[in-house]
Amino acid sequence: VDTCAAEFEAETPYYYSTWEDEDETPPKADGVKRVMILGGGPNRIGQGIEFDYCCCHASFALRELGIESVMVNSNPETVSTDYDTSDLLFFEPLTSEDVLNIADRINPDGVIVQLGGQTPLNLARALAAAGLPIIGTSVDTIEEAEDREKFRELLDRLNLKQPASGIARTLEQARKEVSRIGFPSLVRPSFVLGGRAMEICYDQSQFERFVAEAFIVAQGQPVLIDRFLEDATEVDVDCICDGTDVVVAGVMEHIEEAGVHSGDSACCIPPHNLSKQTVSEIKQAAVNLAKSLGVVGLMNVQFAVKREGSEDALYVIEVNPRASRTVPFVSKATGVPVAKIAVKVMVGETLPEQGVITDPIPSHVSVKESVFPFVKFAGVDIALGPEMRSTGEVMGVSDNFSLAFAKGQLAAGTVLPETGKIFLSVASQSAKKSMVDLARRLVKLGFELIATSGTAEALSQAGIEVETVKKLQEGHPNLIDHLIDGRVQLIFNTPRGKGARTDEGRIRAASVLYGVPCITTLPAAEACVRAMEALRSEPMRVQAMQDRFMAGTASIDR
Repeated sequence: VDTCAAEFEAETPYYYSTWEDEDETPPKADGVKRVMILGGGPNRIGQGIEFDYCCCHASFALRELGIESVMVNSNPETVSTDYDTSDLLFFEPLTSEDVLNIADRINPDGVIVQLGGQTPLNLARALAAAGLPIIGTSVDTIEEAEDREKFRELLDRLNLKQPASGIARTLEQARKEVSRIGFPSLVRPSFVLGGRAMEICYDQSQFERFVAEAFIVAQGQPVLIDRFLEDATEVDVDCICDGTDVVVAGVMEHIEEAGVHSGDSACCIPPHNLSKQTVSEIKQAAVNLAKSLGVVGLMNVQFAVKREGSEDALYVIEVNPRASRTVPFVSKATGVPVAKIAVKVMVGETLPEQGVITDPIPSHVSVKESVFPFVKFAGVDIALGPEMRSTGEVMGVSDNFSLAFAKGQLAAGTVLPETGKIFLSVASQSAKKSMVDLARRLVKLGFELIATSGTAEALSQAGIEVETVKKLQEGHPNLIDHLIDGRVQLIFNTPRGKGARTDEGRIRAASVLYGVPCITTLPAAEACVRAMEALRSEPMRVQAMQDRFMAGTASIDR
């Protein structure tokens, strides 16, 4: 398709295939290498524009090396499908048949599958079996990371912990596995995007309900069952490996506790609560995993840090030998073009040859916050969980965590109030104890507090002044009446149960309808209070990202 209507020569035509006689694909020039990049296809929750960012930077990196880039994607609403991003662009479905047809016409020297998310990664084995050269991390390594038994053996060799886990292909197998693993357990179908149908089960009745749904969504693939680590901190690590050397591009501490999908949780670089020793252990574990797997390119590792006695215990949740959705955030937070460096590694340039020998250490704090589409879906419960629901992300940058978090909230559309009333409602007794400290700090900031009877009683016993509001089933005026009248400026509501039909779900849905910020986890509530305290003493300042870089890049001892 000549998008210029022949007014002038189209340097990068868009190619669509059809079973006709004429083929307008240009022949491969002598002495010029061609590399095919498989994109992510349609944007959807779990696989969005973050992967398109990686594909674009792959094309730019290949251009710098004098290699012809061939983009294969089926989404016109992406930058990777712009006319000036790649040398050749094919609008085709991301299926093995279509990709092989294109490869047959263009004869690529290599195919990159690790930048477009799970969709192209799922094609790796079929493409390699057909003789296409997969560059970067090998297909065997990809499968080793995804095969539960092989991966458990690897972790044992490296002396790394993993939560108790199992795999089931039938309902009876699932029951046996969960009886061995115990509750709470995490149930999820394999090979799905964004944690679809992933649920935390606290008892057998919940398990029976959720595992049945997981088998339906899995469509013949096995269902995975893991022991859920309560009150753990989740940590994401992105690193680049050339098969020999490893650079840890970013260690991201999640704000929300483990159990909230990594795509929905806010996170920060550098970690703000973890000790230097724990961060060092996390980096060393990631380095050992990358070297042992023989990764060539990008790798993402998800860890959980759980306090056990007087020490932090480190658990490996998952390893993905591919680009993750956090790569753009890490690149912007550190000033390091992570995807570009990784692509040059894939085509043969080692990290030392690129001058990349140390882990980037930014001199500022960056916080990634997720953006949710709840305002478009009236009545939906906004409580966060293991199934991803966000459709975008923003970033706040400052010299300290509190202001960076405040900027992230503002960018995501959450305006933290300066005065007014704050509604508090927490489920468990341990949560009520934590909320007492937050309540004292909110009163000190000049806010009035309202709560339902259980939380109000806990606050009153602690000597904190609070107004009691009726629960929804107790009549009027209840919290929703206060929301309608504009008398509540912020809600802290941790879920006891999920679903739009529960009282809590109706409150959370009403908060969206009436534009009142609603925080559904205690760690996020703590971060919000810290941000509001910081805003009282120092204003937010705007600074160009370019002025932040190049930030300090001194190496640190692993």
